[in-house]
Amino acid sequence: MWFNVAFVGKNGRKKNLLFFKTDERGIGMKVYNFVSVALEIAVLYVKMTAMWIFCVYQFFFPKEPKSIKGEIVLITGAGHGMGKETAIRLGGLGATVVCVDINPRGNQDTVNIIQGNKGKAHRYECDVTDRDAINALAEKVRREVGEVTMLVNNAGIMPCKPILETSEKEIRALFDVNILAHLWLLQAFLPHMMETNHGHIIAMSSMAGVVGLRNLVPYCATKFAVRGLMEALHEELREDARDFSGIKLTVICPYIVDTGLCKNPRIKFPGLLKILSPAQAAEKIVDAVQRDYDEITIPSSLYYINMWCRTMPRRVSLYLKDFLDSGLDAD
Repeated sequence: MWFNVAFVGKNGRKKNLLFFKTDERGIGMKVYNFVSVALEIAVLYVKMTAMWIFCVYQFFFPKEPKSIKGEIVLITGAGHGMGKETAIRLGGLGATVVCVDINPRGNQDTVNIIQGNKGKAHRYECDVTDRDAINALAEKVRREVGEVTMLVNNAGIMPCKPILETSEKEIRALFDVNILAHLWLLQAFLPHMMETNHGHIIAMSSMAGVVGLRNLVPYCATKFAVRGLMEALHEELREDARDFSGIKLTVICPYIVDTGLCKNPRIKFPGLLKILSPAQAAEKIVDAVQRDYDEITIPSSLYYINMWCRTMPRRVSLYLKDFLDSGLDAD
């Protein structure tokens, strides 16, 4: 089929502008492609709208907490703070808790408390920055306890000082403990979860992984990295041709928790942003795990405040940040 695009000039003579050939099949393909894309967009709109409605429903009517009885939970940094309190609560819910810490005394205390409450707990000491030590730990746990079905990457350190006063050794240690250890532990324990399509990975980030804070530049970098790691891992599992829907991921972003790491907190409105005890934080962590939440902040209000602020121009949201005037002064 031939097409001729022309116009008639003032003198009445016809002038050709465009002369080309096409056929019915070419037009048919264009129509087909247009309809196909239009249908895809319509389906996408329906899916997104339905998910919005479902998420709003779940906000007001959260799903019932799942049972973790019989799960084998490995938690790093179990000898103190949030790790200890979380381990105790998981043990009280019927999980077998594998307590991992570099400090044998604190780690044993956690085990004693769990066992004293008639729970099941095992103690292992391991330097989580050592990949070979983690692989050896994984083999030992498999032999002595069983396959880990829940992994809680909790261990972390937090030197608090200006970036130019932070030594190379401190920066390397921060990345080794706060982010690289997550990768080594994932490589050790994720394969079995993938084989069985069953598992749960919990990663400890921080509000310092959501908002940048002075005196915590390297620390913020590691905690932002934890959130990026978990988001990328979620997509790697979701987009795999195999079904890994049985593996859940949860990121925890606490505000200031009184674990001893925050030595000089600065809070203008303590009624709004109060310092939490490890026990209070652990209660929220376990609830998030049982409800399969993707990510939570502690307190939960900070999640929505941050989402709201992200819709503003950055310089506008900084006024709110300055008004709240909270953070950490240097050690």
